[in-house]
Amino acid sequence: MEVERKVTVSNKYGLHARASTALVKMASQFDSEVLLGRDGSDELVDAKSILGIMSMGAECGSNLYLKADGDDATAALDAIISLFDRKFDEE
Repeated sequence: MEVERKVTVSNKYGLHARASTALVKMASQFDSEVLLGRDGSDELVDAKSILGIMSMGAECGSNLYLKADGDDATAALDAIISLFDRKFDEE
């Protein structure tokens, strides 16, 4: 099953090293392929790759697009959206 969602980066420092690591750890808990990109762009990176996420340079206020494909795609995106909503437990 393929699932798509949008999310806004709301933590103060954006997807810096610590937040990117938390995202990779969360995405890696699921079997589904999870991709992340800037909203409106066709370029997506593997959400299980710290280098891919860091290369995006997503700062606070960035609108991102999540796409997951697999048996646990909905659960994966629910968990990742929760992580964004919690501001990566940094604030």
